[in-house]
Amino acid sequence: MDRELFVTNDIEQEWINKIRQNREWIEQTAREADTAGKLNHRLIDWLITEGYSKLSLPEKYGGYGLSIKSVILLQETLASYDESTALSIGWHLGIVGEVFQFKLWSDDMMTEFAEAVQNGALSNRVVSEAQTGSPTRGGRPATHAVRQGEGWLLNGVKTYTSMSHRLTHYIVGAYVEEKETLCFFYVPADKEGCRIEESWDVTGMRATESHDLILDDVYVEDRYLVEAGRDKVDNPWLMHIPAVYLGIAQGARDDAAIFAHSHSPNSIEGTIADIPHIQSKLGEMELKLMTARHFLYHAADLHQSGARGLAPTFGAAKHIVVNNGINIMDIAMRIIGGKSLEKAGIIERRHRSMRAGLHNPPMDDAVIRMLAAETQDISR
Repeated sequence: MDRELFVTNDIEQEWINKIRQNREWIEQTAREADTAGKLNHRLIDWLITEGYSKLSLPEKYGGYGLSIKSVILLQETLASYDESTALSIGWHLGIVGEVFQFKLWSDDMMTEFAEAVQNGALSNRVVSEAQTGSPTRGGRPATHAVRQGEGWLLNGVKTYTSMSHRLTHYIVGAYVEEKETLCFFYVPADKEGCRIEESWDVTGMRATESHDLILDDVYVEDRYLVEAGRDKVDNPWLMHIPAVYLGIAQGARDDAAIFAHSHSPNSIEGTIADIPHIQSKLGEMELKLMTARHFLYHAADLHQSGARGLAPTFGAAKHIVVNNGINIMDIAMRIIGGKSLEKAGIIERRHRSMRAGLHNPPMDDAVIRMLAAETQDISR
């Protein structure tokens, strides 16, 4: 498999082996979670117990200290069996990686956060709101924070709170009038006034349980204002998102290949994999998968080499992975035929979840505009 080319250390290989060895029950519980529209609690419990939630936490803080490249590799592997859980815990891994790599918070708060993660904490950055749409579009959030004694009082409603019921900490984006900017607050989930409203009823990524978070006069101490109007940086940790969709695409390719090399209708000799037009489809899938994977991992390598100005590259990686993945899914379902629509199979779920990638940031049109801006230098 092309993925094996990117395994570069023992920790990566150990985790890949561990995930693969548990494939049978992971896939079974993923199917059950999707049907129920509930989190795959058994898998989440297992990941925490095994230390997966500490992958991106630096070693000096008690974690594995894995790079974004390693996280991409493991997220891709996990997503090929359970994409909803992979995307959910990926938000946590991305936040931990971003906060500690760029030292976004005070030393005291990073220490407090690290201790929580060591003890099994799960976090998510909650920014989206129904009225503002995608947070990357720049809309001013209605969620706001005002001074209250020695701390802050938060009120608002946040959407797309993935892994909602299992989160121990919310990183809440709220507008602060006195600072005239968007700020982020570290909010323990057990704070009075925090409530999850079960609103998640969708076709794809059903088991992320991305319900609404209600903040009703939630009081947090002043030290929990962890970010205020910070400068934008090229954030490589958002590549945990395309890693999940790459895993889904890999799974679809595998489904189609297994079917093609085993399905032998009585109208032909051998299997359908011997038919030229099926061979063309299998080859086209493989090419699209290799293109997406190599671009994504190269983007990670560029970051680790110290390259700057990689926002267009990170955006292009997500665009290529998701759109190639959708094409791969279409080809795979054409190969499998009507059986690809059977709910008893996994590819029907992969098909639904793959479409969700179009709605994760950055959006396709934003990426294309960003790339178009790169052409301005040519005329100068």
